[in-house]
This record gives sequence, C-alpha cells and structure tokens, in this order.
Amino acid sequence: MKTRRHFLHTVLGASAASAAFSAGSQPSYRGENIQFGLVTYQWGKDWDLPTLIKNCEAARVSGVELRVDHAHKVSPELTPQQRLEVRRRFEDSPVDVLGMGTNFEFHSSNPAEVRKNIEGARAFIKLSHDIGGTGVKVKPNALPKDVPVEKTLAQIGRALAELGDHAIGFGQEVRLEVHGKDTSELPNIKTIMDAADRDNVRVCWNSNDTDLNGGGLEANFALVKERLGHTVHIRGVNQSAYPLYKLATLLVEADYEGHVCLEAHKMPDGDPVAALAEQRDLFMKLVSQARLAAKD
Repeated sequence: MKTRRHFLHTVLGASAASAAFSAGSQPSYRGENIQFGLVTYQWGKDWDLPTLIKNCEAARVSGVELRVDHAHKVSPELTPQQRLEVRRRFEDSPVDVLGMGTNFEFHSSNPAEVRKNIEGARAFIKLSHDIGGTGVKVKPNALPKDVPVEKTLAQIGRALAELGDHAIGFGQEVRLEVHGKDTSELPNIKTIMDAADRDNVRVCWNSNDTDLNGGGLEANFALVKERLGHTVHIRGVNQSAYPLYKLATLLVEADYEGHVCLEAHKMPDGDPVAALAEQRDLFMKLVSQARLAAKD
C-alpha cells in the first residue's frame, strides 16, 4: 500500500519530501490518487505505440488517452490479435491505457447523423475494452440555431444514456468532454448529464476559459464534481493563464481519483520527453502544494 510519505517521495523527490516532513507539514490524504497522464492530441501524435509507451515511461507519465487517427494506429480496424498485442504492450509497462479520445458528437438536428455518431462510438467502446482501456471520450460540439437549446441538450443526454447502457457491458465509462461553443458552458453540461442519468456516463473536465464564466471556477466545478470521470484535461501548465492551482485545489478537496492529462496545443521546443516530464512535475507540484494546504 502506498503511504503519504511514498507519495511525496514519488512526486517531489526524496530531498523535497524529506524537507516537507522535517518542517512538520503533513499532506492531506485527499488527492493522493491523482495521477498525471497524456492525451495524444499534439504531444505524442507522431509517436508509434512502442515509442509512445517508452517516452511516457521515461517522463514518468502513468497513463495515456489515445486520440484517433494518430501514429499509434489504434483503431477499430485492428484484428482481435492486434488488439491483444496492444493490450499486452501496456500490461508489460507501468503506463496505463486510459481509453480512446474520439470526436463523436450528438447535437445534429439530423437523426441519421446522430445515429451514425452513436454507432461509431459503440465501436470504440468495444475497442477500448479489448485493449485494456476504461473509457471513451465523446463531446458536445454545438447548439443548432434552428432548434431550442433545451431540446438539443436533452437529445445529447439521450444519446449518452444509450451509449452508457451499451458501455456498462464492457466495463467502460462514456466521458463527456466539456467542449464546444455554448455547450462548454458548465450549466449546459449539467443539463446534459441530468438527461443522461447513467452512473458510467461521466464528465471529462477540459480546463476551458468558459469554466470561469458565471459564478466562476468554484461554482462551475461544483455543478459536475460528483460526476467527474477518470480523466481530466489540462493545457500546458506554463502555457496559459488558466488557474491551475485552483483546479488542483478543487480536485484535492474533492478527493479526485484519476488522471489529469496534458492536452497541450503548443508543441514543445527541444526534447519532447524532457518537456513532458517537466509538465508532469509542474502539475504534480501544484497537487502536492494543495494537499499540504488542505485540512482533513
């Protein structure tokens, strides 16, 4: 069993952990199961699967969400034997495959288009199961102008409910990324989730600027914190003005268990593995600071 001391040694390094304990600071138990992962959005998109796993190991990144159509070539076209090989590669490494990041969306006013996206997502749910993943990311993407907002949000929720019923047989989460013009507003995400009403349909927090709208980050986080899935997305830790320390604090206070995954837009200069390791260290330092500041 990993102790709090083990966590600090892992995240901060032995010398920093010893200093923290010698100073009499004890971290909260909350947040001890927050881990750092990678979305192969820009960083990692050109790495084949062996390289991706090797580089994540080197950067001490413990999980990866595989985006579709990238160099790792993990897709529904894989044969059963090829899926087993992908699964074995991850099982033989300390890196977890978190699942598949897809672009399926369910807001269209054309029923045939919605059905096409549902069927596409179903194929990736099976794929994620076969390779050892735990979920599939989907997204809302827009609100059609000629349809009442409430109708579209309910439609998206019904599609997610159908996918959730399908996914539960494969032990998978359906992860609704907070995404899209207007649909990324957290009150709209909550309405969608209320309509979905399935335990395995979860929210993938996406660290958008719109998180700060309305009542602000804390109020918007509170709308969905009980429905967070096992993946959260962030941009580059030192690449945006998003209040990541506040997010880390909210995740610690919620005792979040899962991977906070880098989904950075800007490619790093120089060594990408070293840059990935730096991103991990920067964010996990925020988590450590939040745990040290928290009160049990």
